[in-house]
Order: sequence, then C-alpha cells, then structure tokens
Amino acid sequence: MDDSRNPPRHIAIIMDGNGRWARQRDLPRIEGHKAGIDAVRATVEACVELDIGYLTLFAFSTENWKRPREEVDALMGLLDLYLDREMETMMKHHISFHTIGRTHELSPGIRAKLAATSSATAANTGLYLTLALNYSGRYEIIDAARKLLETSPEPLDEARFTGFLYNPGLPDPDLLIRTSGEMRISNFFLWQLAYCEIYVTSVHWPDFRKEHLLEALQDFKRRERRFGGLA
Repeated sequence: MDDSRNPPRHIAIIMDGNGRWARQRDLPRIEGHKAGIDAVRATVEACVELDIGYLTLFAFSTENWKRPREEVDALMGLLDLYLDREMETMMKHHISFHTIGRTHELSPGIRAKLAATSSATAANTGLYLTLALNYSGRYEIIDAARKLLETSPEPLDEARFTGFLYNPGLPDPDLLIRTSGEMRISNFFLWQLAYCEIYVTSVHWPDFRKEHLLEALQDFKRRERRFGGLA
C-alpha cells in the first residue's frame, strides 16, 4: 500500500523548545510558553487552510507536573487564556475541540472550561482539534487495560483494544512533527505511532509557522509508506 502522495489525514505535534527559545533571549521560561500560543494559533489556522482533518497537540504531559509549581500554574493559566481567546476562531472555522489524557486530575476550573469548550464546538464539522493534557502514552495503555479487564472475556485483538483508548474514534496519526530537534517521542501516542511517519525540525515551537508545516508536509509526500509490506 503506497499513499505517499496523499496528504496526512491526522497530524500530531510534540511542541518542544519553549524553554530554549526563552533562554536564547534571556527571558523567563514562561515567556516561551506565552509565545508558543501564537504558534498554536498559526498551526491550527494553517491546518484549516490546508484541509487537514485531525490535529493533535501534546500540550501537557504527566511528567510536566515535576516542573516548578509556578511554571505549572502559569501553564494552566495559559491554557485557560487560550480557551477563552480562541473560541471565536474555533467557531469561525468550524473547529471541534477535544482532549485526551487524565484530565480528571486537572483543577475543577480547568475541567469545567474544557468541558464547556468541547460542548460549544461539538457540532462543528471542520478540523478535529485535540489537546493531549496530563497525558502519558504508557498511562493510556494501562488505563485501557484496566477498562478491558472490567469487561466480559472476549477474544482480544488490536481493534478491540483500541476501543478502550482515551478516544477510540481518533484515527492513528499519519505524521508526527517534533520541534526543537529532539529525536524522541517522549511517551506520546505509544500505541498509535506504530506506522506513523516522523519529522523532526530544529525550529523551536514558538517560531513554528505555516512555512515549517509545509516543509513537513513536503517531506511527508516524499515518503513511501508500506505499512510493513514489500516495496
């Protein structure tokens, strides 16, 4: 099977480099996170323009709780700000908003805001935007296994197991983009990345714009995706 000429249906992004971007400018780390919001907006709008079906952004991992408390609080404040500020854009472009991860562990205020945003955009049929929040690929597999053990004993295959993931209707990513040059997947989509194409750019996330997304898409089009088959 070779669909290398087709655009990716689902793009996932590990948004890395906010801290390095700030450090290069002698700024506090939070300034890098603030600048990263502009990159989120630019990328979302570019995906809408390019008619990408699904975009998933790795926004906050379970490991991020280990960061200084003031940085975590600032990140949660920025999330709250983003949801308020981007609602008009979501409705304008018919974007539906979703989350994956252990979001039940977030603060009641953030949970309420996430639920309200998801509800308000539920009928939209454009870009399917997902934020991975308090997310861990290992935890997703563990949580799926726990739910599986609570069900009746039936033959287990990939399709049945996938049905217990955080969002079983979300198609596997075709393209994973990681910014800031790091060559690792950082506990993201461990089940879903089995046949995903990976593109790494040295651009720090706050500087990521449509032209960088287009570079990733051009690289994707040159790939020959065999899904384990012969050439």
